[in-house]
Amino acid sequence: MHKEVRKALWVIAAMAASGAAQAGCSAGELGLNPAGGSVYAQLKSALTGAVAAEAEGLDFDMWATLVDRDGIVCAVAFSGGDRGAQWPGSRVISAQKANTANAFSLNGLALSTANLYSAVQPGGSLYGLQHSNPVDTETAYRGNPASYGQINDPMIGRRIGGVNVFGGGLGLYKGNVVKGAVGVSGDTSCADHNIAWRVRALLGLDQLAAVGGVSGDATRPDNIVFDIDPGTGKSSGGFGHPTCLNTGSNHTSLPVVQ
Repeated sequence: MHKEVRKALWVIAAMAASGAAQAGCSAGELGLNPAGGSVYAQLKSALTGAVAAEAEGLDFDMWATLVDRDGIVCAVAFSGGDRGAQWPGSRVISAQKANTANAFSLNGLALSTANLYSAVQPGGSLYGLQHSNPVDTETAYRGNPASYGQINDPMIGRRIGGVNVFGGGLGLYKGNVVKGAVGVSGDTSCADHNIAWRVRALLGLDQLAAVGGVSGDATRPDNIVFDIDPGTGKSSGGFGHPTCLNTGSNHTSLPVVQ
């Protein structure tokens, strides 16, 4: 076969594979309501609602990413008017948080990224975890930036990887079974956690009432924990998170899990 013809066929095949990847995950695979629209549309709507409901932090717009149980990116969205309305660096961080929450949540134990902060510090039970599973930079920065946060974001259909150890990542549960995770970034890490929590609730993927956690609150098992002693810097329970700018008690009134 002529070299130019082979090259053209290879390009067509690569484009077809890329197009298939862009289809992402189905709503049913994630446990979402298939009648609620595309995964992207449901994430965008939930993120917009969650940002409007959160009063703590810096009141910034946000990025959000959904991954499935295999860590494959299903959707990426932002809440602002365009991709520059929120911190550009938070796009990849939101995906990293989603990957982390999915990677370290089980049907029997839900861990938010907020729960990992103290555990990965020197002397913590998970020290060094943050250096494992690095972000796939080719996935993170590929494609046309004009597509970032759109239904055809170039991360969709690929594994992002990465480990993040501050608030904003939560496992997605349907019937107490992990379906994937959501990651949110763009404000303080405490506000990120609260917004991610509201996103999960609005998606109806907070069905983890029978799942254990480390928060000490059975109705919010993977909630953020503020038990770090300001004098010693140590978490009394081993899973604490620092407070942030404009941190109040919103985390105590987040919707209870289903």
